[in-house]
Amino acid sequence: MALFGTDGIRGLANRDLTAELALDVAVAAAHILVESSSNKDHQPTAIVGQDSRASGEFLEAAIVAGLTSAGVNVYRVGVLPTPAIAHLVAESKADLGIMISASHNAMPDNGIKLFARGGGKLDDAIEARIEARMGEDWERPTGRNVGRVFNDETAAKRYLKHLLASVDTPLKGLKIVVDCANGASSFVAPEAYRQAGAEVIAIFNTPDGWNINDDCGSTYLHQLRSAVIKEGADLGVAHDGDADRCLAIDAAGNEIDGDHILTILARSFKDRGLLKSNTVVGTVMSNLGFMHAMNTEQINVVTTAVGDRYVLENMIENDYSLGGEQSGHVIMRNLANTGDGILTALQLMQEVVRTGKTLQELSATMVRFPQVLINVKNVDKNKLNESKAIAQAVKAAEDRLGDSGRVLLRASGTEQLVRVMVEASSDSLAQEVASQLADLVKSELSQ
Repeated sequence: MALFGTDGIRGLANRDLTAELALDVAVAAAHILVESSSNKDHQPTAIVGQDSRASGEFLEAAIVAGLTSAGVNVYRVGVLPTPAIAHLVAESKADLGIMISASHNAMPDNGIKLFARGGGKLDDAIEARIEARMGEDWERPTGRNVGRVFNDETAAKRYLKHLLASVDTPLKGLKIVVDCANGASSFVAPEAYRQAGAEVIAIFNTPDGWNINDDCGSTYLHQLRSAVIKEGADLGVAHDGDADRCLAIDAAGNEIDGDHILTILARSFKDRGLLKSNTVVGTVMSNLGFMHAMNTEQINVVTTAVGDRYVLENMIENDYSLGGEQSGHVIMRNLANTGDGILTALQLMQEVVRTGKTLQELSATMVRFPQVLINVKNVDKNKLNESKAIAQAVKAAEDRLGDSGRVLLRASGTEQLVRVMVEASSDSLAQEVASQLADLVKSELSQ
């Protein structure tokens, strides 16, 4: 099984993702990414950050040990969002960056996300090269050639400055609630929104090492919905554990997912002349309602595989300016080189102020098709494409739904399961078709 998934390495901390594995990954990444440097005369540097999981503490120690033993100077930045690491790598011209996080996963999991020089995520080929170099014999530096460790106390302020530089319309008069998921956004997100001019009510912003994503954050929006209604706020935003996602709740309690947000920003970018090639990049999971909304706005849509790095790769290859996922990853290349949940929230809130419309009014231009997603666990996801029975059932379902629906089955890139997604003209039809396909997947692929 490949070590790297859709978004780095992820697994149960201290069982799947051990200190030994983290150290080996750090050494191999140092070899691959540092060897590619055009400047062979400088001591290579790395930025290392983490979310608020307790396991991040021992994993950070292992990663720092691996990097410094390979001759890399390490700047530890502590608990910061994943996009902060990407920004700091680019800003400081570091040779690589490592973020220790399992994003929206439950607390017992953890992960490793790698960034190359310039702050971009690694492509599949580089990840394969890193995996191939793990455990190899290598000549270890000694004396003055070993790496040193520094605590960067200015990192959060520099990231906050970067966020606020994106604000040209102050958020004065806007009352918001932010759910920080007891994660990496707990310290910088409320401060960013306050300094941008909003009245901010922060919830789930007291991480203790164990409570990250615990019935809060972008995976559990009911908490945010209740707070928005209770406080009479204009809107609420929710981040995941490492704050590269943003979902929202409008004043009436309606969920505003990534497709809604992308619709609002695409229209704004087009109106302001920022939408390059009149095109927005989505994924195969983008809702049909998003596709229809973009057609109404006469905006082209390009779709990629699921994963924000695939969206970004397409954007870079074709010089597009805006893309994202239904899950709340939104990439604005004029502002950042990766998805950033806090930047996304700032742009969304600015659009509310700019237009004088409520978030509910702005999102109404996209009518979401009923969508049912079933995660089929405890199956051999690697055999999904080998089953003729599943392929035939998918074809029959697609014929039944016609142009008013679609079917997507895919193996998860981060978990041991198969995702069955069905969109249809009604909730009942979507549920019926999805349940039938999920039952078939379970019977065909059971381990």
